[in-house]
Amino acid sequence: MLKLVIGNKNYSSWSMRPWLALRANNIAFEETFIPLYTNVQADKEKILSFSRSGKVPALIDGDVTVWDSLAIIEYLAEKFPETRLWPEDRAARAHARSISAEMHSGFMPLRNECGMNLHRPIRSIALSEDARANIARVEEIWSDCRARYGKEGPFLFGAFTGADAMYAPVVHRFRTYDIKVGPVVRAYMETMMALPAFKEWTEAGLAETFVIEKFETV
Repeated sequence: MLKLVIGNKNYSSWSMRPWLALRANNIAFEETFIPLYTNVQADKEKILSFSRSGKVPALIDGDVTVWDSLAIIEYLAEKFPETRLWPEDRAARAHARSISAEMHSGFMPLRNECGMNLHRPIRSIALSEDARANIARVEEIWSDCRARYGKEGPFLFGAFTGADAMYAPVVHRFRTYDIKVGPVVRAYMETMMALPAFKEWTEAGLAETFVIEKFETV
C-alpha cells in the first residue's frame, strides 16, 4: 500500500495537497504523521528516514520515494490515470499544470503573511501591497477557470483535479484571514469546503492540540 508521510494537519499546507489528491479519489494509502518544529532530534531523524530532503510530504510506493507535493501529484496521475488528476483535454491539462506550478513556486507574500492555521480565529489583518496582489492573482486564476470550465462541474476544471488540490490551502487562508472575494470565488471556496476529503482534513486539523508558536503570531 502507498504510504504518505505528512506533518501537522493544522499547519502543513504542503502535506494537505497530496493527501487531498489521494483521499478525494479514494486511493488507498497509509498515513504516517510526524509533528513538525518540535526540536526533537528523533522527529528530525524520522523525517530523514523517509526523505533525505528533510521535509514532508513524502510518498512511499515500494522502493519508490517521491517528495514534494506537486511531484507526488504528478506521480499519482501517472500511476492512477483513471482518477484524471489532470484534465483529459491537452489544452486544459496544460492550463491546470501551469496554474499548479504557479502556486507551487509563487505567492510568497501571501504565504508569509497568511500562514495556514486552522485553529486561528477568523479575522482580517493588514496586508502588504504584494500580498494583496497575490490575492488578486488567485482570484483571477479561479475566476478564469470557472468561466472556461464551469459548465463541466463546480471545480476549477469541472471535475476535481490536481489543480484543486494545489490551491486547497489557499481556500483555508482566504477563510481564516477573512479575505473579501467576489461571488464566483466564494462559490468555488464553498465547493471545496463541502468536499468530503477537504472536510475530513479540516476536522482532523482542528482536533490537533499541538501548537507551533512561530505560526501563532497573527
